[in-house]
Amino acid sequence: MTGFSDSAQAMSLVAFSAVATITLLLCVMTGPDRDDLDEFYTGYNSLSAMRNGLAIAGDYISAATVLGTGGVIALCGYDGIVLALSTVLSLMLLMFLLAEPLRNAGRFTMGDALARRMPGRAVRIAACLVTLAALLPLMLVQLAGTGQLLAFILGFSGDSLKTGVIIGLGILMISYAAIGGMKGTALIQILKIVMLLGSGTVVAVLVMNRFDWDLAALFDTAARQSGVGPDYLRSGLEFASGPYQRLDMITSQLAVVIGGACLPHVTMRMYTASSARQVRRSMSWAVSSVAVFVLVITVVGVGATAMIGRSVIAEADPQGNTAYLLGSRAVFGPEVSTGETFLFTTVTTALFLTLLASVAGMILACANSLAHDVFAARARSMPAHREILLARVSALAVGVPTIFLATLIQHRSLQPLVILSFCVGASALAPALVYSLFWRRYTRAGLLCTLIGGTLTVLLLMPGTNLVSGSPVSAFPEADFNWLPFTTTGLVSIPAGFSFGWLGTVISGRRKAEEQRRQYEAVEGWILAGAVRKG
Repeated sequence: MTGFSDSAQAMSLVAFSAVATITLLLCVMTGPDRDDLDEFYTGYNSLSAMRNGLAIAGDYISAATVLGTGGVIALCGYDGIVLALSTVLSLMLLMFLLAEPLRNAGRFTMGDALARRMPGRAVRIAACLVTLAALLPLMLVQLAGTGQLLAFILGFSGDSLKTGVIIGLGILMISYAAIGGMKGTALIQILKIVMLLGSGTVVAVLVMNRFDWDLAALFDTAARQSGVGPDYLRSGLEFASGPYQRLDMITSQLAVVIGGACLPHVTMRMYTASSARQVRRSMSWAVSSVAVFVLVITVVGVGATAMIGRSVIAEADPQGNTAYLLGSRAVFGPEVSTGETFLFTTVTTALFLTLLASVAGMILACANSLAHDVFAARARSMPAHREILLARVSALAVGVPTIFLATLIQHRSLQPLVILSFCVGASALAPALVYSLFWRRYTRAGLLCTLIGGTLTVLLLMPGTNLVSGSPVSAFPEADFNWLPFTTTGLVSIPAGFSFGWLGTVISGRRKAEEQRRQYEAVEGWILAGAVRKG
């Protein structure tokens, strides 16, 4: 039982259907109506700074962030709040360090930004493969969680129904990316972030009102209801089962902060800004929106524990993914009015839209990279209409296997996949971008070593972490091949990624490094100051 009334479930179902129809129509109406690469990939840079900033925030706040972070806050208190704050810090890192150089160096994809200094198919193919490695796990998490979430909200439990929901929504998300392009998906992200922040703020206000606007009372009640007492408000509860709790927590935060800032579906929004000034203004809106979201999810997550108890949340989902919904429902009390039912429906619809928009943005990033970096790079002058067609076919080629895999893993713990994406971002994409944008002597061999070595290190180490096996809440609880006593690979893979780049550059020799230095100096004004806008 979910505790949700029949009227709330019926209203949610109607709202979900309406949102799916309206957003698909929006994509059809705003999608590119002619064969123009700039229109499909960037929407002609036509979004204002505010709308572009909201779209960046929408891409950044995925369903995994809303549900997963809310669950960690509800179950682990202090550790969850630190995790939520890390998401803001990650976006600030992107804002102050990478946003403007990325916009200046890139055009449509991550491959463009990396190939600005080191042209060549090998660089573009490696960038595409790492983009897929970083985003495919996150897409699987969102899609696989969709069936579980809608089953929880609507009150059905059949596996065939859950699988049907995953397939249906997967097809819808592919359609968003293929039809709407960058502008269409941006409008969905804007609608999503407005609904998510609007409904969440109202629920957070109701939670605070229930505790007479006394934060101390809210946190003290949550600590009592957590079953672990004062430990709820101290660090280490999330990592209590590991032998190196503090180190595990630090490396997890590093993976989130560094990896989140470099994920390709977020960085692709930098290319939609028309100027460096607009990038700064867009990022200001994005950081502000994410900061408000962190406040909202902290209050709702802690409020859920305070109102219904940690054990109830853990019983509904061991990872706490339903905590945000349970907290939103609990704030109304046992008797729910029509207005409160409508508000709760708005909350569930915002989560539903978050699922749709998140995967659509990731599919678009993967499809763009496949079409532009792999297929179009083979031909010196591929017609625009053919490249756009390839991007749309690539959306199908990425989406269909993702749907199939999501149906297979829907009953497993999905947390390792989330960590995998952030670790690939932190261990391969982050060092590649930092070195490419700022290190004059960085060579092509160093770049390929960074991308391939960093990704392989994560893929080799991840199966040994305690999220994959060795505990009741791991992906394979019946097995135990856990040899790395951490929840992430960051302690090893992040330094390894940077080391591979340095080593590859050193091996290239002094002559090659000097040649790259001269090439970098030729484009340094473009990359760092936007002195000349690329064509």
